[in-house]
Amino acid sequence: MKLKFWLLDPSYSMVKGKPEVRLWGVAEDGRRVLVKDRGFRPYFYVLPSAKADLKQLEEQILALSTPDSPILSVEPVQRKYLGKPVTALKVTCQQPPSIPTYREKVKRLSQVEDVLEADIRFYMRYMIDNQVEPCGWHVVEVEEVEVDRGLKVDAVYEAISPPSPIPTAPPPRLRVLAFDIECYSESGTPKPHRDPVIIISAVATGGVRRQFLAEDLDDKKVLEEFFSFIKEYDPDVIAGYNSNFYDWPYLIARAKKLGVELDISREGTEPQPSVYGHYSIVGRASVDLFNYAEELTEVKVKTLENVADYLKVMPKEARTLIEYTELPRYWKDPSLRKTLLKYAMEDAESTYGIAEEALPFLYQLANLTGLPLDQVAAASVGFRVESHLLRHAFLEGELAPNRVEHPYSPYKGAIVLKPKPGIFEKVAVIDFSSMYPHIMIKYNIGFDSYIPPGEEVEGEVVEAPEVGHRFRVRPPSLYRKMLEKLLEARAKIREQMKGLDPSSPEYIALNNRQRAVKVLANASYGYLGWVGARFYMKPCAEATAAYGRQSIMKANELAKEYGLDVIYSDTDSLFVKYDKQKVEEFIKRAEEEIGIELKVDKVYDVLFFTEAAKKYAGLLSDGRVDVVGFEAVRGDWCSLAQEVQTKVLELVLKERSVQAAVRYVQEVVSRLKRGEVPLRELVIWKTLTKDFEEYEVEAAHVAAARRLMEAGYSLEVGDKVGFVIVKGASDKLANRAMPYILVRPEEVDYDYYAAKQVVPSALRVLKYFNVKEEELLAGRRQTSLFDFTS
Repeated sequence: MKLKFWLLDPSYSMVKGKPEVRLWGVAEDGRRVLVKDRGFRPYFYVLPSAKADLKQLEEQILALSTPDSPILSVEPVQRKYLGKPVTALKVTCQQPPSIPTYREKVKRLSQVEDVLEADIRFYMRYMIDNQVEPCGWHVVEVEEVEVDRGLKVDAVYEAISPPSPIPTAPPPRLRVLAFDIECYSESGTPKPHRDPVIIISAVATGGVRRQFLAEDLDDKKVLEEFFSFIKEYDPDVIAGYNSNFYDWPYLIARAKKLGVELDISREGTEPQPSVYGHYSIVGRASVDLFNYAEELTEVKVKTLENVADYLKVMPKEARTLIEYTELPRYWKDPSLRKTLLKYAMEDAESTYGIAEEALPFLYQLANLTGLPLDQVAAASVGFRVESHLLRHAFLEGELAPNRVEHPYSPYKGAIVLKPKPGIFEKVAVIDFSSMYPHIMIKYNIGFDSYIPPGEEVEGEVVEAPEVGHRFRVRPPSLYRKMLEKLLEARAKIREQMKGLDPSSPEYIALNNRQRAVKVLANASYGYLGWVGARFYMKPCAEATAAYGRQSIMKANELAKEYGLDVIYSDTDSLFVKYDKQKVEEFIKRAEEEIGIELKVDKVYDVLFFTEAAKKYAGLLSDGRVDVVGFEAVRGDWCSLAQEVQTKVLELVLKERSVQAAVRYVQEVVSRLKRGEVPLRELVIWKTLTKDFEEYEVEAAHVAAARRLMEAGYSLEVGDKVGFVIVKGASDKLANRAMPYILVRPEEVDYDYYAAKQVVPSALRVLKYFNVKEEELLAGRRQTSLFDFTS
């Protein structure tokens, strides 16, 4: 029979000494299924040395075989290595765990140049070779078998042949569970060996909302009930926020200490740490949404409430917010516990809301890169590109080099022209569409088309400007083929989207698909210059950047010919005074002469530039303030200082009034001096990055940490310390840094916060309008503000 299913999670198990690929997914009719394939075996490649006797080498390799985990075959195959034809030996083994051992033994043979692709995980090898796609639909010829005891699925099938992917379609309706935990500690950061989990909040598909509470400080019941709920609800995706580094390690440690079984996977096992630092739950996808948030450059401080606010999941002003040090008081006081439970549930609701925003994109990114859903969010951009490249290389018969950590070697990147400082109205940002992918295609740049210095070649060659690196024009490089397919796919997807209802599942899936294609294509150039890349080839990255600089300079010259005032230029963008007709004429000619598509990416109603590159803020037509490069995330600033800088930018841009911004800062300073600012807005948070004795200078947060420990709190490397600056005669800040939980409001040095926190944060913006520190502190008006609009 034929089965159509959507692949959620791949894994493998050893069954009677043989590997069994396990594909966990959702059938077309909504059943949760497991497809087993026992017909695939692990292998690696051997590159013989130049004078090797292949027959003799085959025999030497076979002689290494052991009865308990045999080598099944050694066969010569024709492949390419860095673009050049090679004869390699394909060594197929019985068991995946034996591959590292055989790799080391084979490497020691005298006729072996190198051993390749021995470090590709077994189930990833299976997906690459059969082009099986995570988060994608497949059809497979199967036979249904009995569901093994302990497996949490509706049906189990044995594959007669590997699954075949079918065209992209919306995913099935998955069951998503988001959770958040609250832990109790009266002595600093909670520690799982000591401190209980008092609340676990869960929100799941279908309007499910549950809270599991400890009995006073006994958390065995809360863990048992939550784990039982997971098995009962049977989610496909379990989402958390910073769950890879906090929630899962904490729950696993507490469960072990209390003797509670955490058998929540679909094969009855507990979560396990895996590649890229994520936790794997077999048969489900464990997704840490903090990984997704890390790529939201618009969100400067990536707290759960900030990300939920940015994504319009839950407005920050509507949130119940409680500092973690206050949790014990709220838990012990019956009159406050209701507020604590509301706060905890809002955390889970925010996490679920972020999952709804993030998962459709992550499904497409997983499908495109070949990385399973639980891995794709946690993996760096380089690993995503590499996974996609490995799949493409296999189809082209190109062997993948081993990963070697190359020494860091910087190269000249994109050109950034110094901006004109001031405020400008109606500024268009003109972007080159996928500049670097187009350059790599146009000039056939790739690791397999690169010509090393001194090497003589026949045929047409291109030479990159400035750096002089050479590349063959033919045949097409692997990179060129890969990028052409990506860009063609994106164009086709965008064409398919035309005429579809933007709220339809088809449109949403296609839109997230084209976003994923764009992200992957644009990251491809940088991969070749990444020191951790298998296919590392720094000259390729250098040449691409050089062609990029040439293109942006040419665009600058053409813009001036059309009378467009170029305010700023950065990487693949030009910022010009917006004149619709001139911009359209410029784009048409630039595309003809440079050979890369350009488009108006955004138009700012008002744009404020400092004299520094990559440091500006603009007001978009929808009222959003776009901030780039300002220091609103400095680790030694309190939340009030960060809030002041953001508000100052809004007043300057929205009201176009420096005076209004000045008055606002003066009012904040006055409130500070009157002691009317809540203490929580003055707390400065810093992390202990090493042991106390390793700090050469007594920093403020270290001094505060010592005082916390003297008060009976427990601290370790990695803990965050919240402190405030109190009054005192000492000029040394460390002498006046006190843990905020030990400070009374009347002890706070409000003058310090005015002079060293609020005013400096405001002056990051206002100094460009000749506003001086004294004016903000003393409340005097200054009349020499220049006319700041252009």
